[in-house]
Amino acid sequence: MNKEKRQQIFERFRANNPNPTTELEFNNPFELLIAVILSAQATDVGVNKATRILYPVANTPEAIYALGVEGLKKYIKTIGLFNSKAANIIKTCHILIEQHQSQVPQTREALEALPGVGRKTANVVLNTAFGQPTMAVDTHIFRVANRTAIAKGKDVVEVEKRLLKFVPKEFLMDAHHWLILHGRYTCVARKPRCGSCIIEDLCEFKDKTDN
Repeated sequence: MNKEKRQQIFERFRANNPNPTTELEFNNPFELLIAVILSAQATDVGVNKATRILYPVANTPEAIYALGVEGLKKYIKTIGLFNSKAANIIKTCHILIEQHQSQVPQTREALEALPGVGRKTANVVLNTAFGQPTMAVDTHIFRVANRTAIAKGKDVVEVEKRLLKFVPKEFLMDAHHWLILHGRYTCVARKPRCGSCIIEDLCEFKDKTDN
């Protein structure tokens, strides 16, 4: 895909949705961090249902740590992998209290050192909470980047690096959100909705549908 096409694609995304953001509900970097940890192999809708109950009770590292693993499980038991997530979140809260003055760190290295936080989670927090132009490549973005030919790659890290290289700089801050929303609602996995796609004429996918 050439530079001009990428420019047009992101201009359309911006015109259609000027201020994209995550669908996870949060009020501060800590709430976002916990929500993103919970969202692994779970839906944002499911995470939001749980955090709407959890956060009024505990939304600081100290308050969640005080719940303990078993106490936290009661609030997140509707979310997949809740046992391991509860354990990781309690460990993360302890590290934040002991090593970061209860603040969410703003570097990838420090974030990835937290239990339950991988590269994708770190990128989401850096982008959404701290305004850094990172690219959190999940299954949706991986699919869209390859299918459209915006940034083809064999694995998520390769796609991430190519997106950072090829997406025009003016769109880097919001590109992650546009791509994930596009993959979630239009360029879906089994049968993409090409007929209602705002970039259909610019997309280089060979097996387009009429729906």
